[in-house]
Amino acid sequence: MSAIEVRNLTKQYRVYQKSEGMWASVKGLFHREYKTVDAVRDVSFTIETGEMVAFLGPNGAGKTTTLKLLSGLIFPTSGTATALGYVPWERAYEYRRRFALVMGQKNQLWWDLPAQESFRLHQEIYGIEESQFRRRMDELVSLLEVSQLIGRPVRELSLGERMRMELIASLLHSPDLLLLDEPTIGLDVVSQRKVQEFLKYYQSEHKITVLLTSHYMKDVEALCTRAVVINQGVIKHDGPLAEIVERFSKDKVIQLQIAGESPSNAELERFGIVLENKAPRIKLKVERTRVPATLSALLERCQIEDISVQDRPLEEVIAEFFTDTSAPRTEPVATHQAGGRS
Repeated sequence: MSAIEVRNLTKQYRVYQKSEGMWASVKGLFHREYKTVDAVRDVSFTIETGEMVAFLGPNGAGKTTTLKLLSGLIFPTSGTATALGYVPWERAYEYRRRFALVMGQKNQLWWDLPAQESFRLHQEIYGIEESQFRRRMDELVSLLEVSQLIGRPVRELSLGERMRMELIASLLHSPDLLLLDEPTIGLDVVSQRKVQEFLKYYQSEHKITVLLTSHYMKDVEALCTRAVVINQGVIKHDGPLAEIVERFSKDKVIQLQIAGESPSNAELERFGIVLENKAPRIKLKVERTRVPATLSALLERCQIEDISVQDRPLEEVIAEFFTDTSAPRTEPVATHQAGGRS
């Protein structure tokens, strides 16, 4: 059985449209206009047990809404979903014991208490037997290198240290499904790497299913081989991460190390966009189909010492894709209610 199965899932919000000014406020008491916002629209995907999948999209694409639906925090407008064999929004006790949700911008730990006190609270909530709790906590504390920090109040910890504590709290009850929403947001490079290394090791050792959202492409490249791309509430890609560049990027980057005089920008612009032209380095962005002809022409023109052809960075391709496909995704729906309240 698949860990997650989502079929035609839709979540709409009805939002009151208020005009500016006092008269508009008075008018709104008797005559209101609303619009329907499609946070998620007819989304379908399947995640197999033990997979670690990236869930990508720009702000407002519907990523967090989908995670909230899968965790049972909100109800869908239509469609179906199962996670670990349960319907999430039915909030079955057995399901709540088997998943964890970590949101990079939300805290689950008590701010003024040491993290170890919050861990004890989680032990009581999930009914974890003492020996199992100690074994699990010692393992996680060791892996995340926070043994000297669990006795300090959470408010005294850095952002990276707090996120490591959040991960410990979410994994104490040994969930089978881990939903991660921007786990490295705002973290420094060292903290990001520690979190990445921990998640990669833990997932490979325990074979849990992980659904990860992140705007930091280094997280995605380090952890996932498959990506689901959502934009404007609709799935745009579901497949291997490597295919994103192949599918959405029409260009490659050619880098040359030359000896002697460098061609002028005007000469190089015949082949593509000049990214760099400072002898002895030349860097060009060229359409994929023109790469062989471009290399042939440059080899005739220049004395080349080294050459490389690379795909464009994943973050550039993703950002360009989102920009090119951005469009209004809500339709105003005029609804009038006399004296109604939303």
